[in-house]
Amino acid sequence: CDDREGGIENRSLARMAISMMAIMQPNGTEPHVVEVVPVTTVVINGVVEMTGITDFFDQSFATLFEVLGAQGVTMTGPPFALYHSPPSDVADLEVGVPITGPFRPDLGVETSGLPGGRIARMVHEGAYEQLGSSWERLGAWIGEHGLTFGEAAWEVYLTEPTPEMDPAELRTELNWSVS
Repeated sequence: CDDREGGIENRSLARMAISMMAIMQPNGTEPHVVEVVPVTTVVINGVVEMTGITDFFDQSFATLFEVLGAQGVTMTGPPFALYHSPPSDVADLEVGVPITGPFRPDLGVETSGLPGGRIARMVHEGAYEQLGSSWERLGAWIGEHGLTFGEAAWEVYLTEPTPEMDPAELRTELNWSVS
């Protein structure tokens, strides 16, 4: 198969993984703590002005799927964004997908990982534009429960956005490392 077919196959697998994650997800809209294991990922890093974040996501995920398809590497879960610092006018982040097996860095795609350990988690229901209020809610919950904020914070995109979908149907898992 050519690169394009591999990319299409990988996107189909991604949709299936995203659908399964959404089905298996408990009612996670309320903050809670979970223990997670580290996950190997492939990512594209960027320091991006917030006004250009949508284009960065679109271009990065297109490149990720192209490279994974060309190498025959399979995603093992839904796409994510890991923030290296709290976003302001600029976001320092990596966007990627979890994988298993060998991978060769290419076209700016490199290996990375999501951390393991204690994570405060909740699921945001609705448009990406309202994610800030859900992050604030999760942060308040962490403080109210006497937990210490860790350095890692990431979003997992449980539903795949499409132009025709109602933004209220989007589900985004918020994760913040805690101790």
